[in-house]
Formats: sequence, structure tokens, C-alpha cells
Amino acid sequence: MISPSSLIMAVDSTLSSAVGACVSENDAKALQFIEEMTKNVDSVQERILGEILSRNADTEYLKRFQLNGATDRDTFKSKVPVVTYEDLQPEIQRIANGDKSPILSSHPISEFLTSSGTSAGERKLMPTIHEELNRRQLLYSLLMPVMNLYVPGLDKGKGLYFLFIKAETKTPGGLLARPVLTSYYKSDHFKSRPYDPFNVYTSPNETILCPDSIQSMYAQMLCGLIMREEVLRVGAVFASGLLKAIRFLQVNWKQFAHDIETGTLNPKVTDPSVRECMSKILKPNPELAAFITKECSEENWECIITRIWPNTKYLDVIVTGAMAQYIPTLEYFSGGLPMACTMYASSECYFGLNLKPMCKPSEVSYTIMPNMAYFEFLPHDDSSAQDSSRDSPPRLVDLADLEVAKEYELIVTTYAGLCRYRVGDILRVTGFHNAAPQFRFIRRKNVLLSIDFDKTDESELQQAIENASVLLKEFNTSVVEYTSYADTKQIPGHYVIYWELFVKEAANAPTDEVLSQCCFQMEESLNVVYRQCRVADSIGPLEIRVVKNGTFEELMDYAISRGASINQYKVPRCVSFTPIMELLDSRVVSKHFSPALPHWTPERRR
Repeated sequence: MISPSSLIMAVDSTLSSAVGACVSENDAKALQFIEEMTKNVDSVQERILGEILSRNADTEYLKRFQLNGATDRDTFKSKVPVVTYEDLQPEIQRIANGDKSPILSSHPISEFLTSSGTSAGERKLMPTIHEELNRRQLLYSLLMPVMNLYVPGLDKGKGLYFLFIKAETKTPGGLLARPVLTSYYKSDHFKSRPYDPFNVYTSPNETILCPDSIQSMYAQMLCGLIMREEVLRVGAVFASGLLKAIRFLQVNWKQFAHDIETGTLNPKVTDPSVRECMSKILKPNPELAAFITKECSEENWECIITRIWPNTKYLDVIVTGAMAQYIPTLEYFSGGLPMACTMYASSECYFGLNLKPMCKPSEVSYTIMPNMAYFEFLPHDDSSAQDSSRDSPPRLVDLADLEVAKEYELIVTTYAGLCRYRVGDILRVTGFHNAAPQFRFIRRKNVLLSIDFDKTDESELQQAIENASVLLKEFNTSVVEYTSYADTKQIPGHYVIYWELFVKEAANAPTDEVLSQCCFQMEESLNVVYRQCRVADSIGPLEIRVVKNGTFEELMDYAISRGASINQYKVPRCVSFTPIMELLDSRVVSKHFSPALPHWTPERRR
């Protein structure tokens, strides 16, 4: 066993010796495991690929490429193609329909994890196997040992985390299809987890597992308020989720104060298991009720998190990628508390963790753990086409051979049967921990707009605008140009679409009602994840802002004045640069919002 002090230095050579003066035996084992994995990246990756290919050698998918039992990298790379979800959809659909033969995996597919990425308007179905829960649990077990190096005393209090399960369905073959975190929260790995003083939550399992998200939020917030002095960290999965919780407190603080003062739970919380567990926690406390009333009745909510939960040491939320847009709002509500992005994961695979969790959001880098899956990387260059071709396979780079400052698209091969699968994440190498590259998440490939779990790409936005434009035809009006941005100044955030219209007859221009219906039609045309978020109130009504004629010519002139080529200029379909936003907003002649929620019900898995 290596010493605690050398472990600290191994994780961060610049770490002050005063931090993490004592490392527990369990933490030391976890940190030593990280060191071993990151020192031997290439050999671990070679072993992982060998295990995957050996165990899945008799699957229909791998037999197709005539590996003939080979488990070496060269044979694998020369014979197995790089694929997208659409390439695998026929096999996935057969499994969903009940085919139990070894199509992708030699182990039975236990369920499907639904990805927030979309395909033809539906969530993607990612196959998984039972043992993946052990792999995910292993990564979770490494998070607190790293955090304990930076934030002492986390075992002396609790974490206020807003965690929720989401809708699940069954495929025609009877397999569950649900989000990866819903799968985890409903598993025995979570429900029967051993006691760990570093991982005690204010929310009882019953409140997290409540299928009604409003009742779940109400009970979890109420528990957090009751235990306010014990809370040492506040978090949610994504920054948007934590801001939604703050908004919920803004709207419902009077009911919370009443419940705490009287010791009685709001009758709108009807879930029996939630009511039972809350009966053991909720007792009359007029003093606490008065405090909540005083703090929440003020118009100024700056630093509300530290005012309500004064012992909070950090926020535990993902603020990378599209979530970075929420950083200023979180800083406002928290008084500038550190924001810890602890891990990097997706429905396809859990990847790795942040070994410097208390760094600034702009400096977050993740270290991929080489034992989680087999990883390859497609060099990413925006100036050239990167779509893989069966006739001309792309040159992929191994995990141990990446170069600092270069960007790559992540390709993964998993135990559950995904082989050389394009995840769609664009990553930049920022450095190394031992022999393991560290990555900054740059963005999802092709994603234009995102507020919460939603991801809208350019083709989908284009189709939505075309569908909405049909309503303008009877007015002899068309959309000349458009762009968009994700407005997160309000909670919840919403999509803003700028339209420049060509109206042939001013006397017959489309009315406000028609343009509002255009907003609604756009929402109806967007994917199921967007519509679910709208119904769940985590995204606000879509807005169309009509701008003056000639606005997009001004936009082009501005871009050219900053060095853009007039021959290569294309209207950006999503904008975020402040001067451009100011130019567009200064030309707005009318604003219109979707008047109703779009249609959404849990998808049927046909």
C-alpha cells in the first residue's frame, strides 16, 4: 500500500500538503486503483479488447466480419467497421422485438438504455447487460475518494441532491427501455448500497424513486430544507436540473414554510411511500418556517443557496458542453461556490472522472478509465468531412497515442456488444495523468440547441421551420433567413428563433395568432426528448422573433468586417456571440410564443 501523501501527490502534484491530511484505507485503495489503471493504459486497453472479442466471438455481428477468433487489435481494426446508430438499428430492433439469439452480445441483453440523442424522432436504444451495473458502480466508487482529497470533512454532513427517475417503457419483446440513471436508481446497487458516511443524502430513496416528478421534487426540497444545517454539498445531474430546483423553491416556498411550521405534509403529495417516509422526518418547527419565509420572501435571491444551506462547500453539477451556459446563473444563486464536474458518462458507456474536481468550469478535464471499454478516437477536423465510409475506413487512434491540443471524436467498443460505435462526442486532449490522456468535452457533434436533456441538430431545426412555414403560404409570406439560440436567462430556458420574412402583400401579412401557431408547429416537429422536456416544464415555450428586412445582410456585413470570406460566408444557424445577439435583438419587430404544450406521451417501442 502506497502512502496517503504520495497518493495525493500522484493525483495532483500541485496539491497543497495541507489538503487531505489523512486518507482512509478505502480511499487509498481507490486512489491506488486509479494510479494503476492510468499508468498502464495501453496494456489495459489491449486486455479489455481481447476480453470483449473473446467473449463475443460467436455473436452474429462479429462473425459477419470473419475474425475467426482473432482478438488482436490489428485484425479488429482491419475487419470491423466504424458504425453509427443507424447502422446498428436493424440488429437493435430484432433484440427489441424479442430475438434472444447472440446478435451483438454473448450475454443476454438485460434492458435498453435510452439515449437523449435522437433518431427519426425517437430516443436511441442502447443495449446493456447486467454486469455493466458493476462497471458503473466501480466508477461511482472512485468519485468521493478523489473529492475527499480536495474537500475535507464531507463525512460530517449530507448531500442535497435532486435525483429523479424518468418514464420507462417496454419493447415488444418485453425488455425495459429507460434512461441510464433511472436504471441505476432502480437497481439494488443504488437502493441497497452499503452505508458510506461520505455519501449520505438528505433525500430518502422513496422520494428519489417516486414516479411523479413534481411530488418527488417537493419531497426532496422539503427534506433539504429540514436538514439545511447538515447539507455540505448541493447538486443535480446537470446544471439545468439544479436551477429547476431553485425555481421550484421560488414558486413553492410558502407551502414549504407551512408544512414545516405545522409538521404536516402538503396533501398534494399523495404517493404512499413518500408520505410514510416523510412522516418520520417532518416535525413542527416554527423557527425554521419563519427563517424560510424571511429568506424566500425577499426579491433578491442572490446567494440563496448559501443563505438557505450555509455550510455548502460546493455544487455538484455538470457544467461542461451545453450546460456551460448556466454557469453565470449558478454563480448568482450560489455566491460563486465551486462547481464540481465529477464524471463523464453516457447511455453507451461510463467513461471516466475528473481528477481535479474543484477546478474552474472552464478547466474541467476528464480522465478516461481504460478498464471501462475499448476506446478509439477519430481525429476531428471541421474543415474536412469526417463521415466514415466502408470503402475508405477512417484512421482511428488508440487511447495511449493521442496528442495534446488535438480534437477527436470518441469511438467505443463495449462488453454489451457495441463495436467501433461513434458516440458523437467531440473531445480535446488537454494533457495526461500518468499515461492516460485527459479530455475537455467540447460539444456533441452536429448539435445546435440544447437547454436540458434535449439535443436539436441543424437538419431537425430546418425541418421544423419548413413545417411551420406551411402556415405562412396563404399569406404569400416565406422565411427568407433564420438563426437561433438557446436563451437561458430565464428559468426554464427556451429556444429563440430569429426569422426574417418576405411578405408579398403587406395588407395580408400573417397575424400574431398565425405566428404563434408557427411556434407551436415548430415544437410539434421537434424530437421526442424536446417535447418531453417541454411537458415536464424543464424547457419554456419556443419563441420566434421577427426581424426587419435586411437584418441578415447586416449580419453578413458584420461577419465580413471581422475577417470572414464573402465567398464562404454562410448564415450561422445558431448564435451566441454577444455583438451578434445585440444586432439581431435591435432589429426585432415582433415576438411570438408557442401557445400550448406540444404532444408527448411515453413512446411505444414497436
